[in-house]
Amino acid sequence: MELGHVSGKISKRGISMTRLDKKMMDKNLDLIFEVEKYVLEHPDFARKIPRNAIVSIRIDGDEPFNRWSQRLAEKHANGKKNRPVFLVKINKMKPAASRIKQLRVERAA
Repeated sequence: MELGHVSGKISKRGISMTRLDKKMMDKNLDLIFEVEKYVLEHPDFARKIPRNAIVSIRIDGDEPFNRWSQRLAEKHANGKKNRPVFLVKINKMKPAASRIKQLRVERAA
């Protein structure tokens, strides 16, 4: 999925951001969650990243997101000496799927 430019500003908790920034931030949060699940399943992966590191996520084939993520990492790294920046490169993702095994629908009223 490639995100195109969307104009306009959104105010979130007093922070002004573009709609594109909000989409990128939402995508980044989703990816952080996916990386954390991956780390739970592959604990050796996490040992490669120091505790104080700034982590920047990249996705194969999504250059707009990758540029946004790089700018964010650089912004956080500025002025924070001794905090290395590590890239987590996602080469391929499985389709999103529900973890629900079974459910039931009932009429409420």
